[in-house]
Amino acid sequence: MIRTSGPVGFQGRPATVASSRLTHAVAASLTIAALSLCLIVTLTVLSTKATMAMALPL
Repeated sequence: MIRTSGPVGFQGRPATVASSRLTHAVAASLTIAALSLCLIVTLTVLSTKATMAMALPL
């Protein structure tokens, strides 16, 4: 069995896998998605409260 002289496993230098533009684009899209999800939940809660506040017709 021959051993290599270089670093093995997680001890080596990390390789760059994506450009900074791609990283920023992914972060921006995740931020927009999180904000839109919060808006949807807020609107759902408000509409539910408004519906429950209405009197039922008898």
